[in-house]
Amino acid sequence: MSIWQDDFCRVILVNEPDYPGLCRVILQEHIKEMSDLPPAARSRLMNTVFATESALRELLAPDKINLASLGNAVPHLHWHVIPRWHDDRHFPKSIWAEPERQVRARPPVDAAKLAQLLKKTMQTC
Repeated sequence: MSIWQDDFCRVILVNEPDYPGLCRVILQEHIKEMSDLPPAARSRLMNTVFATESALRELLAPDKINLASLGNAVPHLHWHVIPRWHDDRHFPKSIWAEPERQVRARPPVDAAKLAQLLKKTMQTC
């Protein structure tokens, strides 16, 4: 679900029950690597990643936020912004690792509230 976008990039809230609040910041243009962007565009994209992190921290108060840009399966520039808790399925490992434990799913994130916080945060970036 898209919670914010402009002509440059968009932020989607991923429907991932084990990791509520997991977002992807996706560049609109098809670019493969960060170093393919000019410096101003790199900064603009990272400001969106940081604004997403800030909004998630304010809304969810996770123990940690993970940032990842992989693109191995889909070579289109995007960032994962992942709220983490000490008792989540994979902590302290990556969410793509083998699970460490079974846990009950956390409540879903209020997408409208996250979108509102992100919009507010984007205005200060």
